[in-house]
Amino acid sequence: MSFKNLKLEALAIGSLPHTDVKKAMDIVKKDFSEVPFFPQLANISKNEDMIIQFLEGLPSFSPSMAGKFVVDTDSEDFLFGLEEFFTDYEEIISDINSDKLEKYGLSENFSSTFGEFEKIIKQTKPKYAKGQIVGAFTLATSLTDKNGRCSVYDETLRDVIVKLLSLKALWQIKHIKMSNSSTVPIIFTDEPSITQLGTSAYMTVSENEVVAMFKEISDLIKSHGGISAIHCCGKCDWRIPIKVGVDIINLDAYSYAKNFGIYKKEINDFLENGGMIAWGLVPTLDAKALEKITPDDLVERFNKSVNYLTKNGIDEKLVIDNSIITSSCGAGALTEELAERAMDLVFELSRKLKARF
Repeated sequence: MSFKNLKLEALAIGSLPHTDVKKAMDIVKKDFSEVPFFPQLANISKNEDMIIQFLEGLPSFSPSMAGKFVVDTDSEDFLFGLEEFFTDYEEIISDINSDKLEKYGLSENFSSTFGEFEKIIKQTKPKYAKGQIVGAFTLATSLTDKNGRCSVYDETLRDVIVKLLSLKALWQIKHIKMSNSSTVPIIFTDEPSITQLGTSAYMTVSENEVVAMFKEISDLIKSHGGISAIHCCGKCDWRIPIKVGVDIINLDAYSYAKNFGIYKKEINDFLENGGMIAWGLVPTLDAKALEKITPDDLVERFNKSVNYLTKNGIDEKLVIDNSIITSSCGAGALTEELAERAMDLVFELSRKLKARF
């Protein structure tokens, strides 16, 4: 799939702090008209938290008193739900138009903005539209069984998580296409926990297992007409998503552009094979920096970020032609005023770079 007309386009990362759906969607229309997205508004409902939002349809889950999510894998409800889930999954994979897919979508109780997002797509018919899911590794390291054992160590639960998130992605692709058949869905997988892979907490989880989790979802997104992207806002080992074969890698370039340059060979191969880099340059994780930074400062940051690659022998035109502009992470933890400033800066940086290149 060709998506080179995303060059230097402005994309948003999932969350906003707003408690008014209209105000949030006005930002989408204003700053991301070329690639609209549906904001996660956790200040309206905790169900829009990046983890909770994608738990609908998981057999027999409930939040524990400690605030973590516990799945009782021994309960009859879980075992019965598991059988039904796998039956539904096989039917949906055979036919994405199966009515069963609706069971695994985002209901209004878990997304206050998806319906408005669909309306924008119908009205404006953009070339692209962005959806998102939480990453399988991040979700599998957030859920536990009743004994406190992390789901990533349970082969069955891990498989359910991967397949549930695959269905969430397919549901978004289907609904974006239903809103406008020529709009290409971009599905971001938000994987903050991948930074923990290889640490003492997850020493027994192999890289190959994580790659297989990512790849199953990414391949399904691409085989159903979507663009597969991965977002990590920490010091990620970028060889992993590149090995998966995603189309777009999105990093916190405000804080970690130098670290990103370490993977010069893999990044060069990724770009030459048609991949794109989404540079998270607007500092949504640093409110003080966000208050002060200017569009010209961000242009300079972009130049430095590109230079970390070009000084290692990667062709500058190859990098710039395959670059996208985002914030460093979601803006849900900011004030509404600062979040709006951040989104405006993403748009303004994109505009300036398009004019220059």
